[in-house]
Amino acid sequence: LAVQHTNHSHQIPASFLLMGIPGLEASHFWLAFPFCSMYALALLGSMAVLLVVHSEPTLHRPIYLFLCMLSTIDLVLCTSTVPKLLALFWANAAEIAFGACAAQMFFIHGFSAVESGLLLTMGFDRYLAICQPLHYGSLLPPESVGKLGAAAALHGLGLMTPLTRLLAKLTYCNRVVAHSYCEHMAVVKLACGDTRPNNIYGITAATLVVGTDSICIAISYALILQAVLDLSSKEARAKAFGTCGSHLGVILLFYTPGLFSFYTQHLGQHVPRHIHILLAHLYLIVPPMLNPIIYGMKTKQIRDGTLRLLKRSSAQP
Repeated sequence: LAVQHTNHSHQIPASFLLMGIPGLEASHFWLAFPFCSMYALALLGSMAVLLVVHSEPTLHRPIYLFLCMLSTIDLVLCTSTVPKLLALFWANAAEIAFGACAAQMFFIHGFSAVESGLLLTMGFDRYLAICQPLHYGSLLPPESVGKLGAAAALHGLGLMTPLTRLLAKLTYCNRVVAHSYCEHMAVVKLACGDTRPNNIYGITAATLVVGTDSICIAISYALILQAVLDLSSKEARAKAFGTCGSHLGVILLFYTPGLFSFYTQHLGQHVPRHIHILLAHLYLIVPPMLNPIIYGMKTKQIRDGTLRLLKRSSAQP
């Protein structure tokens, strides 16, 4: 089942076999239902945000355009993993072609890095809106939104692209991936040659992306918190605390399981494998499910736009 390359220097298998969640194989059929439900909610919420912002000219402002970018990234992250997971759990479709595995890895790790950069950009946007309200329009004009989004995409995808390119340079001695999707280190562990370049680059890239972005996000929200505490109105403080608190909750839910998953693949030898894999799915499916609610439906302008869109739809014959 191996394809020999013309240079005869290494072999890559034509396909891999995904194991799913080791230790919970008997529960695969039932575990698929909550994943399917969360995926449906994530799709519905993200597409609703995109449709509402597109149909409401008053929402064509930086924060809502960033929210559309976030919804698009969430759709990519969910769709790159959940459909294959459901096929694996419900139809035992464990086989995945090498090219499809590399593509899945690229979308998962690359767009996770892009989402990290976009969360940083959204934190910067909220800092300007709350701490520099008089200069917000001049500091973040509409034409800068696309540039910031493109910078986040280039930063994330550019840094993670070598992960997939390095896969083709390995010699593989096993085809069974002890995971439910093509996670980088789960695939690298199947190689029987020198994998130090993959290990070093993977852990360096993840640390660089998450470390830099999370520190800058923390600084942004610390400055926002300081500005909120200076507000004279208790009602305004409570509203700002509620908004920032929910934002930080989603951010922590994105970063914490992702970091735990990544570092346990490299360093954690005593973490039960099923715990690691469940947490690896957590940061790919739960934030996309919650982001439309936290960033979208809790925002009055999005709620009002949704109601207007529904009224227009119901009024049409």
